Amino acid sequence: MAELMALLLTFLKAIGKYRWYAVAITWVVAIAGWIVVYKLPNDYQATARVYVDTQSILKPLLASMTTLPNTEQQVMFMRRTLISRPNVERVLRMVDLDIKAKTVKEHERIVDELMTQITIIGTERDDIYTISYSNPNPKLGKDIVQSLLTIFVEGSFGGKKQDSEKAVQFIDDQIRMYEEKLAAGENALKEFKIRNMGMLPRQGGDYTSSFGDMTDKLNQARLELLEAEQARNAIKRQIAGEDMAPVTETTERAIVNPEIDGRIATVQKQLDQLRMQYTEEHPDIVSSKRLIAQLEARKKDEARKMRSIDPGANYSPMLQQMNVQLSVEEARIASLKARVGEYSARLAQMRALSTQAPEVEAQLAQLNRDYAVNKDNYEKLVQRRESAKLSGDLSTATDMLTFRVIDPPSVPLTPAGPKRPRLYSLVFAGALLAGLGTALLLSQIRPTFVSQHSLRETTGLPILGSIGMNWTDQQKVRRRRRLYAFGVAVASLFTAYGGVLAITLIRQA
Repeated sequence: MAELMALLLTFLKAIGKYRWYAVAITWVVAIAGWIVVYKLPNDYQATARVYVDTQSILKPLLASMTTLPNTEQQVMFMRRTLISRPNVERVLRMVDLDIKAKTVKEHERIVDELMTQITIIGTERDDIYTISYSNPNPKLGKDIVQSLLTIFVEGSFGGKKQDSEKAVQFIDDQIRMYEEKLAAGENALKEFKIRNMGMLPRQGGDYTSSFGDMTDKLNQARLELLEAEQARNAIKRQIAGEDMAPVTETTERAIVNPEIDGRIATVQKQLDQLRMQYTEEHPDIVSSKRLIAQLEARKKDEARKMRSIDPGANYSPMLQQMNVQLSVEEARIASLKARVGEYSARLAQMRALSTQAPEVEAQLAQLNRDYAVNKDNYEKLVQRRESAKLSGDLSTATDMLTFRVIDPPSVPLTPAGPKRPRLYSLVFAGALLAGLGTALLLSQIRPTFVSQHSLRETTGLPILGSIGMNWTDQQKVRRRRRLYAFGVAVASLFTAYGGVLAITLIRQA
């Protein structure tokens, strides 16, 4: 610490030797710097504050009907792109600054200066944005801020409206294209149906199912025809007397054979007793069943013989009824034969078209599928177009995005810069450093020994002693006057600095 203090004291003594150089340099630098600062042009700052209200009651009402614009993102995008070259060039045209540019290079210089001087500050949380610009011409600064504010408001609406119009135009072009596709598909379907009229599948079925249905119908008709023929043959046999017609209870009583009935009852009683002892496969049971069947057949034969002996049997109401039934069955057989023939012909025709019908069905399915896809896309595009139109109208609605100018731009009366008191202080501090630095530099250029210690350190020789300076009275007076003059010079320098600051503060007030 002692060495540091000794070194500092040595520097002060060296500077003190050239103190008048330091004072002179300080005065020159200070006066020159103050003159430069004084001549700096005043800088007037125009500002405007705007509040962007992004909350709207329309959002929850129309949330399910259309795509709502992201107003927060929209405002943020405009804030970040406001100071862009196209917008700044537009500002130049709005305030007629482009007229002053004689060359392209000068125009580019003005644009670059504006881009660096314009500032926009805002917080997304408060939605309050401040636009500021500084210029020596206060009216020009106000006009530039007003132009930026106009671009900021218009850009927030116009961009989305333009995007919505482009989207609607694109969707309209797609809708027209799909309308042409639908018309072409309808014409293709019409021509295809005309060409393949007989091979088209019916509603709700294809060729395979139709072929299966026709086969089932033919088999059912054949079965019904067989049943009808069997019924007709049975009636014919009854009329011819080959089979006994079913008789009523009165007839059965009229042709009762007591002998055979008694034998049947006796054998039946024996059969019941045998069943209590043996199974159905027992020989006695089997023979009893056979005997009962023979007796029943004999009873029927005798009844038939008795009926054939009756001369009025051919004229009985039962025979007439059987003849009527025979006519009905004949008519039914003829109808079923016609149905079987028709079904057979249709089935043969379908079997002949079996190689072409599936291909026709596949082509028809392809045409219907393409038409359904185009129709579905067309309907979706129509819905999207209406949604896009509603979105465009919604994005330009004033209720969706409200701008409230809190502080409109105005012509500033007092300059915002330059900060002359601060600059004067910096100039004064620089002048002091320049003076001290000059004195220190001179002391290093023309070094002198200011202490015995420095002499001993430099030469390496021992110091035997030192002789003090004896000043005469005249020399003392001169030294005192120089010291007073130096103090007055330094005091004047600080007084001048204080005066400059005082005058500057008074003018700003």
